[in-house]
Amino acid sequence: MDISVIIPLLNEEESLQELYDWIAKVMQSNHFLYEVIFIDDGSTDTSWKVIQDLVEKNQEVKAIRFQRNYGKSQALDAGFAEAKGDVVITMDADLQDNPDEIPELYDLIIKKDFDLISGWKKKRYDNILTKNIPSKLYNWAARKTSGLQLNDFNCGLKAYKKEVVKAIKVSGEMHRYIPILAKNEGYSKIGEKVVKHQARKYGVTKFGVDRFINGLLDLITISFLSKFGKRPMHFFGLWGSLMFLFGFTTAFYIGVIKLYRVYTKVKTILVTDNPWFYIALTSMILGTLLFLSGFLGELIIKSNPLQKHYKIKEKINL
Repeated sequence: MDISVIIPLLNEEESLQELYDWIAKVMQSNHFLYEVIFIDDGSTDTSWKVIQDLVEKNQEVKAIRFQRNYGKSQALDAGFAEAKGDVVITMDADLQDNPDEIPELYDLIIKKDFDLISGWKKKRYDNILTKNIPSKLYNWAARKTSGLQLNDFNCGLKAYKKEVVKAIKVSGEMHRYIPILAKNEGYSKIGEKVVKHQARKYGVTKFGVDRFINGLLDLITISFLSKFGKRPMHFFGLWGSLMFLFGFTTAFYIGVIKLYRVYTKVKTILVTDNPWFYIALTSMILGTLLFLSGFLGELIIKSNPLQKHYKIKEKINL
């Protein structure tokens, strides 16, 4: 199979038929062997009924329905697990991503041997204050922390080699930073392509202001995980040991000075009246806790297999 198109969605009943017709037209005109996988992330409208109708009429259509709304990252993870195409294309269901970009994205993966191509919506039709400016800030921060020189990390239109999507685990709200996840797994040939951005035709955006706060927190998380996710003891153990050593050395020094002054009959204060005693005690406690955190993190990584944090209610044609 040439291409798997993965489409996560939530309450997009108006656009699904039009989107599929557009994708099918592009695929057939380019003679691609393809599949389209819709992932219904807990829609409360008639989206699932529309998808069922599409499956009945088109053998290329496949579908996954979640028990409830789990989020875009979980939907993509479920789609990646089922994808069979040599090239995997992801796009949003709201018609803001242009299926006409698919042939060029496919060529960049197959002919240019890229591992991942991320779309760049250079000209956007979103609100400047609520979406464009915050997106620019997050993309700048992501570039600085990851080293990847991409202009639009969060663009839904992306193309991957199949081996890439099988290697990465997308959870939480990490879909914004899939290129970073791919880089962390050793896939370094990551490029970018300017793509057309369509104005929203139906419905309203499903993302609120909290996406910006979550995006910042996720960026901090992924920056930490990229360095210490598989070896937490290297971070927590190091800082814990240093803090404990500082506290122990300080406490030992205070004790030695106290004993010396007692021995020489020099008037001195109680150890508990010395503020450095409490600094030393706090440092030893925090150091011990940090060390234990690293130790427990290592145990969890080695004993707890990856689990899916979503429940699939129904599959069709898979």
